[in-house]
Amino acid sequence: MPHSIIETPSDSTSPAPLPFTGPWMLAPMEGVTEPCFRDLVIGLHSADQLGGAFTEFVRVVKLPVAERRLLVHLGPTRFETPVGLQIMGADADAVAETARRAAKLGVPIIDLNFGCPSKGAIRGCAGSAMLDDPAAVERLVGAVRKAIPSTPLSAKIRAGGEDDSRLEELALAAEAGGAQLLTIHCRTRAEAYRDTADWDRLARAVSVLSIPVCGNGGISVHDDLEKMRAATGCKYGMVGRAALGNPWVFSGHAASRGEALRFLLDYAELLASREGLPAGRVTARLKQLFRHWIASDLVNEEIAGDTRMEWLRRPNGDEFLMHLRKLKSRDDKSS
Repeated sequence: MPHSIIETPSDSTSPAPLPFTGPWMLAPMEGVTEPCFRDLVIGLHSADQLGGAFTEFVRVVKLPVAERRLLVHLGPTRFETPVGLQIMGADADAVAETARRAAKLGVPIIDLNFGCPSKGAIRGCAGSAMLDDPAAVERLVGAVRKAIPSTPLSAKIRAGGEDDSRLEELALAAEAGGAQLLTIHCRTRAEAYRDTADWDRLARAVSVLSIPVCGNGGISVHDDLEKMRAATGCKYGMVGRAALGNPWVFSGHAASRGEALRFLLDYAELLASREGLPAGRVTARLKQLFRHWIASDLVNEEIAGDTRMEWLRRPNGDEFLMHLRKLKSRDDKSS
């Protein structure tokens, strides 16, 4: 059940164990896994079905991020399923101090982003820019480990920069710096978000590490989660874009049309009431989901007027939301 208490971290100088309640996790996604979407997805699952989630990355440039901003990323609700804070930056002192502040707030795990392929991250020598320098990865992880000796720490990398030739070196660098878990997006920076995903890369990292590995990439449906673990030896599996298309992917529940509509309308309501977003921006967020949506038959190429392209072409704002509400009312009457 959700609660609103932030616990005080332990005074122990040895890292606490990883806090996850199950093997499947919701990936950190910029502009997506803010508290509204994240809370709704967590609320659909028991703690053993969805074992962990992460905030979208907190960008650290030159100065540490204030605690009040960290709390905004964490959101107002706490669940049995732990939500870690992901941090991205290149300045070791600023990133370490931000992590220390997050630990003070009782964040259950800090995750360091070495995977973001955006041009902005690369220009700032952060995110996947650091994949070209394993020693820099080790230094940054080590600085954060020193700042938060008792808080669980993980790192998230891609399989490499231009290619995967340094994958093992990068994985060992994160472990040497003090990461207790390594999440690997099995595409390289150059491959960005292509549909292909090479799980053999995950197995390579598992073979050289003594810490657990979380695999990310190439998961489309619920059954893929266990297939990934069996094929690679990863202890955990992380879902990104597939959760946008089917928020029930972690449990395998086959959502009805009514459940799908209810999720989308609840998301719209939270974005408007909690975030204060106008109808146009709410619709833009919903369209992010509709580009991937497969839950129920809501987006169905066989249903005239409700094809994916028809949804995406609908004007931003009230018309889009009114159509969702009309479909929900029609579904309620027929059930």
